[in-house]
Amino acid sequence: MLTADEPNVRRTSTDMSEPDSSAPPQDAFDRVNFLELRNTQLAEAIKRVESERHYMESEILRLQREVKRMKTELDRLRYPPLIVGSVRDVLTDGRVIVKSSTGPDFVVNSAETVEHTKMTIGSRVALNKQTLAVMGVLPASLDPLVTASEIVDKPTVTYEDIGGLSEQIREIRESVEYPLLRSELYKRVGVDPPRGVLLIGSPGTGKTMIAKAVAHHTNATFVRLVGSELVQKYIGEGARLVRELFQMAREKAPTIIFIDEVDSIGAKRLEVATSGDREVQRTLMQLLAEMDGFEPLSNVKIIAATNRPDILDEALLRPGRFDRIIEIPVPAASGRAEIFKIHSRPMTIREPIDFEALATRCEGATGADIKAICTEAGMWAIREERDQVTAVDFDRAIEKVIGEEELRKESVTMFA
Repeated sequence: MLTADEPNVRRTSTDMSEPDSSAPPQDAFDRVNFLELRNTQLAEAIKRVESERHYMESEILRLQREVKRMKTELDRLRYPPLIVGSVRDVLTDGRVIVKSSTGPDFVVNSAETVEHTKMTIGSRVALNKQTLAVMGVLPASLDPLVTASEIVDKPTVTYEDIGGLSEQIREIRESVEYPLLRSELYKRVGVDPPRGVLLIGSPGTGKTMIAKAVAHHTNATFVRLVGSELVQKYIGEGARLVRELFQMAREKAPTIIFIDEVDSIGAKRLEVATSGDREVQRTLMQLLAEMDGFEPLSNVKIIAATNRPDILDEALLRPGRFDRIIEIPVPAASGRAEIFKIHSRPMTIREPIDFEALATRCEGATGADIKAICTEAGMWAIREERDQVTAVDFDRAIEKVIGEEELRKESVTMFA
């Protein structure tokens, strides 16, 4: 049987327990706590739903961009191929005379998106395959052979690494290096600096090494080509390479162009010639026009090297093209001793070597021969498993290299 105090005790125990969030309490105080708890739970749920909504909206935008990109890529792949042509003339009514890759010339219209200011005579354009209308102006293209001829990493050869050619180095610095680095000197004096320098001399005398030293000591763009690389199979290809070579040189000025073995394209023009000879002559004529034509060379200098100056065309040798012809001679005794010291500098030598005496024994040797002698002396030390080179090694090397050189000369004379 319940007493009168039991309901009060039961209610007191209920007040001391935590409120139930699922069922609303009976009195006002517990109801307020319940509503505040529910409000907090609902606010957190709203924040969670808002973050999920923002995430879903960002995903939708990302997917829309991806769909748009894929549609663009699909349209690009479905786009019909265009024909490459060149502009022959731009008419006053807006139409263009183009030469397509198929051969004949056409008078066509151009799309509204094409900038007419960029459409000049000779520029490459993309043509519609059906109507041949100009759809766009293509950037100028250079042959990979021309672009790959630019020397990016400068050679490590300096003027101090070249022995016995102090006078020749002075002349080439006055002709090539000073006009690029100290052009104000020529302006004050009132003279135009030389345009080109021709290095002539026997094989192995240091012509290419001088060009490397010039590239090392100047901040100009250095372009190197062998003359035989300009000789192409098809008509007009060699002349096009020369034209693009000088175009790149003007765009990247100041520039130094070094043409090694220039006699391969600069030989004298003959009346009786084969079709191959005539193509080489076309390349030569383009080179002559680029070196001294209507378009100035400005900050473009030319260095050429050959060991056969006797077969070069007279038009190539005249002043205005090669203003200076520098002969690189076979070194004298003092020059040979200096070259010995340069090439033996990194070698580990046991005892002092009399390089003057070695130079006297190498009469007629070139710089390449002396370098071969130093290398051969090191090979003798390696062969005997020694860490140092002796004077005896140099004596053996001279006998071997000079003997091989004499044998090589005799064989050339025999088969000449």
